Amino acid sequence: MHDDLANAGRRRLIKLGTFAVLGLSLPAWARAQEPHRTLSLLNTHTGEGAFITYWEQGRYLPAAMAEINRLLRDHRNGEIHRIDAGVIDVLHGLQRRLNVFPTFHVISGYRSAASNARLRREGAEVAVHSLHMEGKALDIYLPKVALRDLHRAALDLRAGGVGNYPRSNFIHVDVGRVRRWQGT
Repeated sequence: MHDDLANAGRRRLIKLGTFAVLGLSLPAWARAQEPHRTLSLLNTHTGEGAFITYWEQGRYLPAAMAEINRLLRDHRNGEIHRIDAGVIDVLHGLQRRLNVFPTFHVISGYRSAASNARLRREGAEVAVHSLHMEGKALDIYLPKVALRDLHRAALDLRAGGVGNYPRSNFIHVDVGRVRRWQGT
């Protein structure tokens, strides 16, 4: 009996330690305590927009996340896929970093494998294994924010990959490994 209690105590201590380490490894903007997280989003291809509180009292709101999934669906075929909450948090981090409350214009959210393959055949700059196909990437711009400022803010977050596409006037953000690249 004593061994069972000791083992349970050790497991709890290990679990708490793991959560503490994970919490400390998150960037400060993601750990910030706030009552809610709200975003304004516009899908540039469908014209649909939403003002969404997606996180409240320490948890993601399932109905709001479902609305984001629908809004950021593959506009080519209507296919809906789960958008990773981390990439939505990147937008919130950009909002905080830039100290603005903009409408994020989303050029590309989720992209189905079929759409990704089609774009590659047509010569578009898309990765074979794009994180868009996993709902972990967004191509965005902010009309009233200089692209260089948006790009710099995204790099400063160190939340994942950041691609800069100045001729096309957008940046790519994802929650993959931290990296950067220059597109056209």
